[in-house]
Amino acid sequence: MLKESTMRLYVIHRNYDIRDAVLTAKGKEQCRTLKSTFAHHDEVDIIFASPLRRTIQTAALSFGPALSRKDVPFELLPVLQEVSNIGCDVGIANSAEDVKGFLPELFAQGELEFDIASKVDASAVTQGWNSKQGYWAYTKEAISTRAADFRNFLFQRPEAQIILVTHGAFAHFLTEDWDVDDPMTGTAYNNCEHREFLFSAKSTKEDAHVVETRESRTRRGAQEVESDPHVLEELKTVEGAKS
Repeated sequence: MLKESTMRLYVIHRNYDIRDAVLTAKGKEQCRTLKSTFAHHDEVDIIFASPLRRTIQTAALSFGPALSRKDVPFELLPVLQEVSNIGCDVGIANSAEDVKGFLPELFAQGELEFDIASKVDASAVTQGWNSKQGYWAYTKEAISTRAADFRNFLFQRPEAQIILVTHGAFAHFLTEDWDVDDPMTGTAYNNCEHREFLFSAKSTKEDAHVVETRESRTRRGAQEVESDPHVLEELKTVEGAKS
């Protein structure tokens, strides 16, 4: 399931029409801060990220020590893309080849401690993922469906600790946390915030759900809620990051 979860980054000039916007210098600095404070680089088993350029940057800059390990895969999954259809949330890549083409432009020389081109698996980036239509549509029904599908997918993964680098609004659908005015237009996640979740004991491969850990809620100063008696501590954890 999930272990540390979500980070989100804003574009400083607030121009949300820029197609598939990249991180600003401030955003990159926030990633470096997370990298230095994140205590579980040696425990990570796999990293999944949205194929949007800023989430690729976020994952690589924040979790470099984990990605430097040869046994830690780095996979881009369209299901983790942001919910809206405005320019900044619409990916520019139409294929794995497109991703490979723009990767060198995302990082300065010496900015990473691993080879990003050989590390990234973009095979899931195929034509239509960025159409914002059908399965990928900007509707509550479509977003809820892909969030549920992804929870079920994660529940069946063999890894113990998984990092997700996704986006703030989609994170609400994924974790079913509705402590936000409207998850279709905003998020309650702070910049470079990560949260930790466990699958509930009642989860199945057809109907999986997550619960935020007490430690995670305490760290972010959230109001305490009654503990879920169905959470099993031995269940795998997942990390998610929002961009």
